[in-house]
Amino acid sequence: MVKKLFHPFLLSLVLMGCNTQPSAQTPSGSSSQIVIHRFDKALFQCIESKDEKLQQALEKEYPQMLEILDKSLFNSADSSLSAVSLNLFKYYSEPTLRNLYTDVIKAYDSVGDIEAALTTGFTYLHSQFPDMQIPAVYMHVSGLNQNVLVADSLLSLSADKYMGIEYPLYKAFFNQPQRNKMQRELVAADYLAGWLMSEFPFTGNEQQLLDRMVYEGKIKQLVLEALPGIKMETLMGYTQQDADWWQKNEGVLWKYIIEHKQLNAADRITTARYFEDAHNNFPVIGAPANTGTWLGWQIVKAYQNKSNATPQQLMQVKDPNEILRVSEYKP
Repeated sequence: MVKKLFHPFLLSLVLMGCNTQPSAQTPSGSSSQIVIHRFDKALFQCIESKDEKLQQALEKEYPQMLEILDKSLFNSADSSLSAVSLNLFKYYSEPTLRNLYTDVIKAYDSVGDIEAALTTGFTYLHSQFPDMQIPAVYMHVSGLNQNVLVADSLLSLSADKYMGIEYPLYKAFFNQPQRNKMQRELVAADYLAGWLMSEFPFTGNEQQLLDRMVYEGKIKQLVLEALPGIKMETLMGYTQQDADWWQKNEGVLWKYIIEHKQLNAADRITTARYFEDAHNNFPVIGAPANTGTWLGWQIVKAYQNKSNATPQQLMQVKDPNEILRVSEYKP
């Protein structure tokens, strides 16, 4: 049975069950390298060549990816590999999408830098969560759909969502704050965030602001610890102007939330506005995108400073009010 879930928060994430599992990886030290399986290249080669032998080789080598990608895009009734392949070939033959795919293959011809970052990140996560299975890592092109696909011990990222802020096609579909996060330097971070979200799924009330804040703050904090070379401002897609805004207005925004009793109120519409991927004037003029995520990270960071909690201990605390209480967060 396939479980399909469009995650409402950090990433566009699809979680799926799969009857067959790829080989997972378990980094135990600096010499254990994460290798990205280039499903994107193999599928592109089939599309370009229309070679039946290459198609058969693709179906033999990547049955899980074909199944998962097909279900995420089409959820087809006919799940045979030959039917799945034909669906995907037709889908990627659309001229705009084919041009996008061609650009992705050129931009991501080499991914050694990403593999190195993933090796660092997953080695750290495995050291903190020894029971965590490290997935087999793939890359795909979704046509500007799901960022991350997760199935059993498989993790794949859609490289066409990371072509750079100025990529021409993006301007017709994405606003500036969204494009700020569609960069190569965030690929490894989003791989890790997607896997963490599948390993530690959200169990709170998505209508409650504090629940969502703390959950997102936990995921961001773990990614930052796993990839020490990246900054939170980069993860958030913030400009220097956004960072300056927080320096001046963090206390103002927190005061507004407390005075309006929004932290634990089950208000879906109000809560959702704190996580919009766009600049807006709610609830304070000039607020950057995703103010809820930033505040959640501040709370989690303060909690760890006060409690000296390990990552494992942090993830074991399920009550966001306990996280807030211990953090003594008062900007």
